[in-house]
Formats: sequence, C-alpha cells, structure tokens
Amino acid sequence: MGSPQWPQGSRLRSAQQLWPWFVLLLVLGLVRLSKGAGFADGFALLSRPFWPGTAQREWVEAAQQQEQISRLELLERDNARLRELLALDQQSSGDWIQAAVISRTASGWWQQLILGKGSVEGVAKDDAVIGPGGLIGRVQSVTPTTSRVRLLTAPGSRIGVWLPRTQQHGLLAGLGTARPQLQFLDKDIQVRPGDLVSTSPASTLLPPNLPVAVVQSLNARAVPAPTALVQLIAPPDAIDWVQVKVR
Repeated sequence: MGSPQWPQGSRLRSAQQLWPWFVLLLVLGLVRLSKGAGFADGFALLSRPFWPGTAQREWVEAAQQQEQISRLELLERDNARLRELLALDQQSSGDWIQAAVISRTASGWWQQLILGKGSVEGVAKDDAVIGPGGLIGRVQSVTPTTSRVRLLTAPGSRIGVWLPRTQQHGLLAGLGTARPQLQFLDKDIQVRPGDLVSTSPASTLLPPNLPVAVVQSLNARAVPAPTALVQLIAPPDAIDWVQVKVR
C-alpha cells in the first residue's frame, strides 16, 4: 500500500500558516545582527516631523548662557568677599591677627575649628575669635603653628553677654546646634525677637561691645528663668577666615 498523499490545498494552507513565523524569525535575526539600528533609524524617520527643530538648539544655548551667568555671579561674590577681607586686614591694628580656617570635622561641625596660626604668631588660649559680623568663639588650645577654636555653639560653651536695648545681662550656652541658647538671669525680661546680643561693655575676658547674635525665639515658661534661642551674626558653618584678638 502506498503512502498517503496530502492534498495540494492542505499543503498550501500549511505553508500560509508557517510563513509569518519564518518572517518573524528573519526579522529577529536581522535585529540581533544590526543591534536594533534599523528600528532606531525607522523611529527617527517617523518621529522627525514632531521634533522641536530650532527650539532644541535654543534650549541648549539658554542653558549655556545660564551656566555662564551663574559662574560670573559666583566669581563676583568671591571677589567681594576677598575685598572685604583685604579691607579688614588693612584696618586691623597690631592686636588683631588674620587666620585661615584650615580644618574642621563633620562630627564636630558646630563645636570647633582649626586655624592656620598659633603661638608663633602670638595666638594664645582664651583669645577671642571673630568672624565677619561678630564673635564666634574662643581659642581653646594652641600649637606653634595652629590653634583650636571652641565655637559658641559647642556644648558646654558659656560666655556672659549683654542685651543693649533692655540693658540686661545673660548667659550664652552652646547646644551643639546652629543656634545657642540665651539664659536670662532675671525672670522679668522685656526681650523680643530681633534684639541684638553683644559682649558686655564691662567685659575683661572678651573685647567689650562685640556683636554676637540676634534673638530668634523666646521661652518665657522656662525654669528658673526665661530662655531664648539666638542666631549668631557670623555663621560659623560658612566661615573660612577669622580674626583673633591677641591679648
């Protein structure tokens, strides 16, 4: 008995059902060989009418101009800061020493900083350290070429201060944060936010009448006396040059 013969129509239908798979395999093979370049070219050709045209170039040029403006502003600010430092240096008497901040640690950011001048230049323990705007701390220790400054924001730091408007004394205590606490000696205070805090006019340990801080907020219910949080006028986190008052 002979083998069965498939009708011509059945073979045609089978071929019609299989050819899409052959085409798909061929396309996949071409994509693999070309790494998708053909699809990318086709997509670019189809999407070209929707491209922004000259707008894209204008965006790039605007971004470049903004970058140049930003760089110019930063240079101008840096030049202004350097001019202020130069003027400050020219106005300083022999009792003041200019010193650069050469080191500080992230863990002690609000506690201390290291200056690039020490006992060779005349810096001594307990000397007052002033930043642009006001007092920031006192020298804690010195080496021949460096000095360690304890900031007013450091925990345990305490100095006597004066409020010129209300003619009251207080104690400025560091909390280890950006804002020290002002502890009043009297329960009856007339202090309000915005009041200036300075060193005492009669101070002997620190230069008198130095600006220190501005009152930010009050806690009238604190015991045994009201307290306030203050903002130092000279921000210790952004200072890279200081003056040391040599005694």
